[in-house]
Amino acid sequence: MSPTAPDDVNILDRPEVCNAIFHPRSEWGRPADPAKDHLIPVATDTAVGGRFYTLSPEGCNILFFHGNGEIVSDYDDIGPLFNRIGINLLAVDYRGYGRSDGTPTVSAMLADSHPILDYTLNWLAGHGYSGPLVVMGRSLGSAPALELAASRTDAISGLIIESGFAFAAPLLHLLGVDVERIGFKEQQGFRNIDKIAQYAGPTLIIHAQHDHIIPYADGKALYEASAGIRKRLLRIDGADHNDLFFVGMTQYLQAIADFLQEVAGASR
Repeated sequence: MSPTAPDDVNILDRPEVCNAIFHPRSEWGRPADPAKDHLIPVATDTAVGGRFYTLSPEGCNILFFHGNGEIVSDYDDIGPLFNRIGINLLAVDYRGYGRSDGTPTVSAMLADSHPILDYTLNWLAGHGYSGPLVVMGRSLGSAPALELAASRTDAISGLIIESGFAFAAPLLHLLGVDVERIGFKEQQGFRNIDKIAQYAGPTLIIHAQHDHIIPYADGKALYEASAGIRKRLLRIDGADHNDLFFVGMTQYLQAIADFLQEVAGASR
């Protein structure tokens, strides 16, 4: 599948839609750490921020696209937990979030995922990081992660989707977008369910049992549509959209560690 063209998502770039989807906030009060913080060029005069929580050049690497109301610095406590299980977490923002330039739109988020991936691959190679690269998206971040899985298959070794949405219309409706008034159809825009069907690599899907924003049924639909030969669906019982990690931390980290061990074995 080719990258999503801007014309495919124009309907979602309307101000009233973007205002419902994106809730950017800046990062304040902390100077940039040159050992961790990155400004990734995505367009002329536009860069997005990233924070790379790294431990071992031999470890597996996760390029991580976070959820809507988050910024990379929110992962300052979580990144070291990934490091403890031998994983380098490479978290990136969207336009307007954290230290990033610009204003977020759906077309920009999907388009920016490509130069972000290129930058990450070049940085890893240039700094001697030899482990495989897996793309991961949480919630809204499932969209850029699946964009890359569908169109840059040869560049990644695996896919992790946490609290991802299969269908955009119900989520847009929940966020207050009148999808009928704007004439939105599922074939327009994100197409997450179509994109996961294009990726045959190792796939792990994690979803909360009681997700009140993106129902567990969406995670199950993504799993069933996945073309991954080796795929797994992990349900975190008793959790909702916002506390999934903390309710199921042990399961969550073990599932990711096991998944990446399998990916690393397949990459040798």
